Amino acid sequence: MIEKRVQRRLAAILAADVVGYSRLMERDETGTIARLKALRRDIVDPEIAAHAGRIVKLMGDGALVEFASAVDAVTCAIEIQNKVRDHNVDVPEDEQIRFRIGINVGDIVVEGDDIYGDGVNIAARIEGLAEPGGVYISRAAAEQVRDKVPIRIEDRGDHSVKNIARPIQVFCVVIEGGMPAPPPPSPPAVAAQPRKPSIAVLPFTNMSGDAEQEYFADGMVDDIITALSRFDQLFVIARNSSFTYKGKAVDVRQVARELGVRYVLEGGVRKAGIRVRITGQLVDAETGAQLWADRFDGDLEDVFGLQDKVTESVIGAIEPTVRKAEMERARRKPAANLDAYDLYLRALPHVHALRPDENLVGLELLKRALALDPSYAAALAHAAWCYEQRVVRGWPAASDDDVGNAISLARRAVSTGSDDAAAQVLAGFVLVMVARDVHAGLDAVGRALRYNAGSGWVALMASLSMVYGGDPEEAVHHAQRAMTLNPLDPAFFIYLIAAAMAHLFCGRPEQALEFARRSHALYTEWDSTYWILIAAYVRLGRVDEAKAALAKFRMLAPTMTVSELGRRLPVRNPASLAIILDGFRAAGLPE
Repeated sequence: MIEKRVQRRLAAILAADVVGYSRLMERDETGTIARLKALRRDIVDPEIAAHAGRIVKLMGDGALVEFASAVDAVTCAIEIQNKVRDHNVDVPEDEQIRFRIGINVGDIVVEGDDIYGDGVNIAARIEGLAEPGGVYISRAAAEQVRDKVPIRIEDRGDHSVKNIARPIQVFCVVIEGGMPAPPPPSPPAVAAQPRKPSIAVLPFTNMSGDAEQEYFADGMVDDIITALSRFDQLFVIARNSSFTYKGKAVDVRQVARELGVRYVLEGGVRKAGIRVRITGQLVDAETGAQLWADRFDGDLEDVFGLQDKVTESVIGAIEPTVRKAEMERARRKPAANLDAYDLYLRALPHVHALRPDENLVGLELLKRALALDPSYAAALAHAAWCYEQRVVRGWPAASDDDVGNAISLARRAVSTGSDDAAAQVLAGFVLVMVARDVHAGLDAVGRALRYNAGSGWVALMASLSMVYGGDPEEAVHHAQRAMTLNPLDPAFFIYLIAAAMAHLFCGRPEQALEFARRSHALYTEWDSTYWILIAAYVRLGRVDEAKAALAKFRMLAPTMTVSELGRRLPVRNPASLAIILDGFRAAGLPE
């Protein structure tokens, strides 16, 4: 098979998105889609074509466009914003569609029709800084258009943005006699902490006296920083800031104050022959408490394999540890000072309890979070999951339309365009389970895996989505990875059930039974466990054990019937669904 040729080239990249898209869709989904299509047809697409642009991709509420010239890109952006502004004069304010636009000139990687790389990422980050109706450009773009386009350019200062190591100098395009300049943003407080949990990974100490180990230690820290940066829930200090402490005796609390972070990861490397020992610890800088510590031993014969192993283990430990610490911090915070993020954190333990009474508590907290921030992707996705739990488990309804609410919230979470992998995968799971929209659901799951394949939670929900969506072999792969990444998760019984169901649908009842029994040993009141236990026992000819498992299942779901279970389980493959239903029939569940 011939692989697509990968090329590099210099280009001007325009990134645009719709301001308040989720709010517009919630208010009038059909009308918003129609108005956006009309704007693209009448204004956006013709201007892009007139300025020799190439639409790389459309993303629901946004677009990525490539130009050969920065002048063409900026001129096109100005024309679009002016014409959209004029178009909106006769449109009610709450129905107006407005764009943010960001432009960068930089090196891009071209693969087939797609483009990616820092040149693209910087354009997208600049777009996120722009005001509604505004055009923001990078320094590189500004240098290209000065004195060539009749505009004024105002410096908006340096900005640190996610996944870009160095600050980006941003400029606002001011169109003379047209679009007013957005006011400059207020300067941020020095070392102010972001709302999301923030972490700095300090250079690991080389305790072996071998200078060659500096490269190994620094490379491993680079890998950890890169992996942590993929978690949208974390704000990670860039390498060039944290490495200023290299070789210095530091006080963790002082470092945290200077960098504006809540958590600090530090460690050391000690070598003896070809053996190496790596130690690491995560510290809560506010209290000085050690939240996690571990050590890893390995051979330097496979140095890159060892780096990958340590990085994966550290990431797998830090994600749930920080989440737990953040939930505890939110729990201690006075109720009067709670913001949307705090309310979301307070909801998590109730949502993950997987019980109908706790579910309602979590749902109410998430509703309060969404009242403060209606486009908060994580809160939208978890609220959708609350309703999904009630629908699929047969719990008493929480609203007049649990199904409709689950689907609406999940679609809103997806449409935010957030790169929060956990929110995207959870929304995709709900679309598979409740909307039975496998294509849209697995598309969101796929994006989540591209955003962050190193998250055990993302791998778990991807596995469950795929096992219900009709790809059990791929589900096995993700379930195994999830168990490797998050071996200490309190909800590990769900990881085991994901593996069990995937093996069952792949025609491996022995493996399915092994995983299901391990899950049952951890938590006996999870009804999904019995779906697999009963079916696997029957497949293996152990009908008496299947009947015993059914008796316990009926204590959890006394009114359940085969037909009702068939309606509730959104298993896409009829043959896979039949494995579970036939098992229940053989065990004696009423039809």
